[in-house]
Amino acid sequence: MQILETPLHVVPGVIPKKAALLRKDCGIETVGDLLTWYPFRYIDRTKVYTVREINDELPYIQLVGRLEQIKLVGKQKKQRLSALLRDSSGIVELVWFQGIKYVQDKIRPGMDFLVFGKPANFHGTWNIPHPDIELYSAEKAAQASKLQPVYSSSEAMKRAFLESKGLSAMIQNILRFVEGKIDETVPESMRHELNLIGLEQAFRWIHQPSNPEELKKAEKRLKFEELFFLQIRLIRQNLVNKRQIKGFAFESIGKYFNTFYKEHMPFELTNAQKRVIKEVRSDVARPIQMNRLVQGDVGSGKTIVAFMSMLMALDNGFQACMMAPTEILAQQHYLSLSELARAIGVNIRLLTGSSKTKERREIHQALEEGTLHILVGTHALLEDKVKFHNLGFVVIDEQHRFGVAQRAKLWAKNHLPPHVLIMSATPIPRTLAMTLYGDLDVSVIDELPPGRKPIQTVHRYDSERPVVLEFLKKEISKGRQVYFVYPLIEESEQLDYRNLFEGYEHLVSWFPAPQYHLSIVHGKLKPADKEFEMQRFVKKETQIMVATTVIEVGVNVPNASVMVIESAERFGLSQLHQLRGRVGRGADQSYCMMITGVKLSSDARIRLKTMTETNDGFKIAEVDLRLRGPGDLQGTQQSGTLDLKLSDLSRDAALISWCREQAQALLERDPNLEAAENHCIKERLLLLQSKQMNWGRIS
Repeated sequence: MQILETPLHVVPGVIPKKAALLRKDCGIETVGDLLTWYPFRYIDRTKVYTVREINDELPYIQLVGRLEQIKLVGKQKKQRLSALLRDSSGIVELVWFQGIKYVQDKIRPGMDFLVFGKPANFHGTWNIPHPDIELYSAEKAAQASKLQPVYSSSEAMKRAFLESKGLSAMIQNILRFVEGKIDETVPESMRHELNLIGLEQAFRWIHQPSNPEELKKAEKRLKFEELFFLQIRLIRQNLVNKRQIKGFAFESIGKYFNTFYKEHMPFELTNAQKRVIKEVRSDVARPIQMNRLVQGDVGSGKTIVAFMSMLMALDNGFQACMMAPTEILAQQHYLSLSELARAIGVNIRLLTGSSKTKERREIHQALEEGTLHILVGTHALLEDKVKFHNLGFVVIDEQHRFGVAQRAKLWAKNHLPPHVLIMSATPIPRTLAMTLYGDLDVSVIDELPPGRKPIQTVHRYDSERPVVLEFLKKEISKGRQVYFVYPLIEESEQLDYRNLFEGYEHLVSWFPAPQYHLSIVHGKLKPADKEFEMQRFVKKETQIMVATTVIEVGVNVPNASVMVIESAERFGLSQLHQLRGRVGRGADQSYCMMITGVKLSSDARIRLKTMTETNDGFKIAEVDLRLRGPGDLQGTQQSGTLDLKLSDLSRDAALISWCREQAQALLERDPNLEAAENHCIKERLLLLQSKQMNWGRIS
């Protein structure tokens, strides 16, 4: 067994109770798990300051001096221990409020000490509360003059003396245990060529860096370890998919596709849409399952691309289906596709959790007989009762909202897996797409249809609300409609912003009946009531839709020209961009107005500034990734591949590209990793694959 796979509790010097606590609180079970519990920051102990150099900008300071005047100060219950430390430039007070007896036994006046702590200014005088202090010697000074790692730990761990210092001591013990025993995962020739240190050295320097240069080299090697092997797995999986996973070959383009394209296309396709359709056509012509991701900003025309791709399946005697995460979105897709399908005689139906029993029976029968061409639905498509006559093409919208095991059920709907087209309305930065979807082929629709006017986006404070509401009246007088979105439904003691119902009542006072009519929609409404309110807005029976984020996706009202987002500082960038995308769908100039309080965090200011400066979803996604990391953006936990403990997808974009290039170059030279020098890479891959299920073929 590799030394890194050794269970922590069997390592000499590791107390079993502490090992159990690490397993429970942090998921740390093995030696390797603990060595990859990396410090989240470092305290610089490489410099010794003088007392005169103490200032507000130094979070920590290290001094060498002689102790004087050690004494107890104050009454017995509130006593503190005080000592003066003198160096050649001045005197600073050292103070202890707890553990006084323990400290008293360690220190004596007239002795030289190495002191480390956080300086505080009390009434114009510097002191250092509860410093680390030890007798000074040249050897001790050399040991201390390093970057001191700081580790995260839980409250339970701190009570068990597994705070940062305790974890550091345990890791030092582990480093002694593994010395000379860690198997290398990258060939020596490759390490030399890429200027990478060895793995064992990297672990030592990440936990015990003597200087910033050692830390930099350790981080480079360990980030390479994460990203290189991730990219190798993804690239190999893509190659395996294309070699081994058989699919249906759509040999011809026939009447459905050609008739629609030549006679019923509602608008001229953009060059980007044409390019993606050609890429899909090239994929499905081969007897290999297609796995393609289509990225496109809000309103870029992904639905028409998906529809024409499904027509390729129909032309070859196959059925198609489209799966969406919510009933609202499924209904919206069904309505859009029905308009397109009607002209060419394509039979299309909708199946959701709300479908009536009689309707379900009709759908099931038509599916099995093959008279139903396209089925649109939610998770209901995954039910065992849903059996296709010949399913050949699957479109999955917003796929990150589906569990992997759920999606896998679609693969059992035919004897060969259907071709898969994944649509994402959330633009994904290139670095994240490479990492999340490295095993898929990626297409990008990076043009908006002609005639679309950019949405004008502004930020307004609460005090400017009357100006905003007057503007809305002018827009409504032109026959336009307005969305008003709130982040909350109910009163919350912790959050001080206006909720949906208060906002609704306020708007009613500004927009009274019978001149104005308002709809209200939120997540707690019954589906039928929600649909009723939405349809009133769609039919222009109401001018204002007051809603929570349930309207983020799935509502297409070209006549709506204004999106007002209340408490916009509470929304993430991705949400703000998706909400803005509800307007701007017609020929009229559209507006997005973000209302906030005056007090804003720095991140909130960046989000609002980004929204007002650009409509480009990919630029917005880049900022979003920098602000909050990848975890939230695309449900990465479901991908089964993203296990980055040190790398940062926003800051390490160049490194990700570099690692992918190295992985591709290696696999071009040695696709099966059969060369003797690549044996260590193959061993590492086998170990990684044994630790997780391989979802590559379905994600």
